[in-house]
Amino acid sequence: MADTQNGAGAAGREAGATAGRAARRQAPPPRKGRRAPRATTGAGRMAALLVSPTLLVLTIVVLYPTLMALDESLYGPQGLDPETGFISDTAPFVGLRNYTDIFTQAGDRFWNAFGNTTFFTVVTVTLETVLGVAMALIMHKAFRGRGLVRASILVPWAIPTAISGLLWRWVFNANGIANVLVGEQVLWTADGIQAKSAVIIAEVWKTAPFIGLLVLAGLQVISKEVYEAARLDGASAPRQFWHITLPLVKPALLVAVLFRCLDALRMFDLPYILIGTQKRSVETLSMLAQNEASNVRFGPAAAYAVLLFVYVFLIALAFVRLLGADLIGDGGTERRRANGRARRSRKGATA
Repeated sequence: MADTQNGAGAAGREAGATAGRAARRQAPPPRKGRRAPRATTGAGRMAALLVSPTLLVLTIVVLYPTLMALDESLYGPQGLDPETGFISDTAPFVGLRNYTDIFTQAGDRFWNAFGNTTFFTVVTVTLETVLGVAMALIMHKAFRGRGLVRASILVPWAIPTAISGLLWRWVFNANGIANVLVGEQVLWTADGIQAKSAVIIAEVWKTAPFIGLLVLAGLQVISKEVYEAARLDGASAPRQFWHITLPLVKPALLVAVLFRCLDALRMFDLPYILIGTQKRSVETLSMLAQNEASNVRFGPAAAYAVLLFVYVFLIALAFVRLLGADLIGDGGTERRRANGRARRSRKGATA
């Protein structure tokens, strides 16, 4: 009799425990109105605290000057005060007239500078990408004297742009090295296609190592086992580069191209020092804004700067929108396919 009661009590306790576990599993999810756990709140506060210095610097360096330029672009140039005969202390408010004058009175000069800016960006970034990838592949190889080769490749990028412009101005002089190599007397610093060529050569020489440095960082994280497996499968060197190296280094390469595009769109100092001012063939939007400011036309200069800012912003936004996943390397098509194959293989092994 006692055994029967003990068995019934044990069965009851087991049934109660099973019901309790089922009730806990079927418990309704927490309501959205509940406050977040303290750990999550503390992590959010810590993240905001760590990010706040960066946001403060960006506000001071980027946001405030942009708003000031936008405000300045709504005012015209300071004219002469009829009472004193000196330049007036206040600038007249003209609204959007500076912008309309850019596309009407100064339309030809603006579109020429816009075309030069776009042309320099497309040509230089394309050449720098090709040369930068080649430099990265050379620096990544293991050979004697690799450190010296890496240092010599990175030297042009370390030279300040002003110094680089002066050096190339000496190279493209009438009696310089460029004319000795060409065998003709070419006026490289005069207005014309030769001036464009001089700027492109100097810009590519200086900034191609930057792309090579970022691509080299991407190459160094690729496992050697991948190439060994490809060689065992009979893949040639070009196929390895096209199907292994290029896809795996793509995020770093896209980041480098984005940075170079944004930098080339703001090109100013190299053509300014190498060729000079008011040269139609090499005048960019930044040079146009500087020319207006040097003539004490701060309103039109600010308008040019605002238009350049909008142009750079749109290019960056389009770049990130179209290639955002590849820029951060967080879920491209190849990675999703690889994860899917891994899950299927695990399921097959379990079965």
